[in-house]
Amino acid sequence: MLRLPLIPFSRSRFKILCLGAHSDDIEIGCGGTMLHLVHSYPQLDIRWVVFSASPEREREARKSARLFLRGAKKQELIVKNFRESYFPYVGPEIKEFFEELKADFDPDLIFTHTRHDLHQDHRILWELTWNAFRNHTILEYEIPKYDGDLAAPHCFMPLSEKLCVRKINYLMEAFKTQRSKHWFTPDTFQALMRLRGLESNAPENFAEGFYCRKLSF
Repeated sequence: MLRLPLIPFSRSRFKILCLGAHSDDIEIGCGGTMLHLVHSYPQLDIRWVVFSASPEREREARKSARLFLRGAKKQELIVKNFRESYFPYVGPEIKEFFEELKADFDPDLIFTHTRHDLHQDHRILWELTWNAFRNHTILEYEIPKYDGDLAAPHCFMPLSEKLCVRKINYLMEAFKTQRSKHWFTPDTFQALMRLRGLESNAPENFAEGFYCRKLSF
């Protein structure tokens, strides 16, 4: 079991790339971790990329990014409109965007979807992340959903209860279009963070879990 942060944040500029297929993926998967990092290391340079969003969901994504990234020294939100649920069939276009992103931004740490995620859009982003960023530290986050594809993460970010509450409040505030979904509830998000806190013996009993395929010190 590994605990975050593992990366030396002593440099004046530390770059983080957050990748999400849909407008709420990053927040659900690593929102608490981002809140912790922004608070602890305000010198961060963060690029936050959402690959699919309708105009309404783009507005939600922008509102959410403002909430989660408040206080970061430098931040950039990119929202694309690749067709939702069709990522495997528009792969070449998404691949081209990854090449542009790689040429323009060299991150120290990347958050993306996990390899065993059964959502087709999530899987494509995982594959292209590893294809484009071969020499980078990549942490894969998890998202609870109908598919039942949660596994056993081995890397954890312990979170305070206060940060967990803030993450959940921001999710419910920003993503009003998702509130009608039976799974998009505060207790869903709290339950997963509580479970990961138990598994990692977190001081305040809450954590987010990640999967790390390769790590060099």
